Amino acid sequence: MNRTVRAGVGEFLGSAGLTVVVVGSGIAAQRLSPTDVGLQLFENAFATALGLTVLILVFATVSGAHFNPVVTVVDILLHRRPWSVAATYLPLQIIGCIVGAILANLMFAQPAVNWSTTDRGGWNLILAEVVATAGLIVVIFALVRTGRSHLAAPAVGAYIGAAYFFTSSSSFANPAITIGRMFSDTFAGIAPASALPFIGAQFVGAAIGWLVIRVLFPAAIPEPVTPHN
Repeated sequence: MNRTVRAGVGEFLGSAGLTVVVVGSGIAAQRLSPTDVGLQLFENAFATALGLTVLILVFATVSGAHFNPVVTVVDILLHRRPWSVAATYLPLQIIGCIVGAILANLMFAQPAVNWSTTDRGGWNLILAEVVATAGLIVVIFALVRTGRSHLAAPAVGAYIGAAYFFTSSSSFANPAITIGRMFSDTFAGIAPASALPFIGAQFVGAAIGWLVIRVLFPAAIPEPVTPHN
C-alpha cells in the first residue's frame, strides 16, 4: 500500500473514530445523566478529550492525524504542501465523520441516519466557533512550528476538552464533524440549517489562526528569547 493510500485510510479511520467518540459519548451521557445537562457535557467533553488524544497518537505517523479540513488547509498554506493533499484528505474526513455518526447511532440502537433537530443558531454560537477554531489552529501549529509536535496529541485533547466549556457552541471547530453530527439527533447533534453558518465560522477562525501563526511563529524554529531587565 503506497503512502498516499495509507494516509487517506488513516484520515478516514481517524475521522470516523473521532465522531464515534463524540456522538457515542453524547448518547451515553444522555442516558447516564438524563436530568443533568452539565454532567452530560462533562462526560461528553472528557471522553472526547481522551479519545482525540489517543487517535492523534495512533494516526500521527500515518497521515499527520488532521481529521479536520481546516487543519489540512492551514497545513498546506503554511508548509507549501500540494493541494492534492486536500483533494485526498477532505472527502475522506467528511465521509469518515458521517460513517462514525452512523456507527455511533447503531451502537446505541438509534436509527442509522437520524437527522438532528438541535438548533444551534445565534451570533454568539457563531462567534464561539470562530474563537474555538482559531485557538485550535494556534495550538496545533505553534507546537509544529517550534519543534514540539510530539506534544500535539495531549495539547489538542486538552484544548478541545476545555473548549467544550469555555465556548458557548461547545467547540465543534471542525467542518467535517459538523457535517457528521447532522446525522444524529442526540446530545452532540446539530440541525442541518445550523451547520452551514458553523462551517463558515470555522473557516473564518482558521484564517485568523493562520494569520496569528504567520505573525508569531516563523517557519524556522526561533531562538530562545533572553529577557532584558
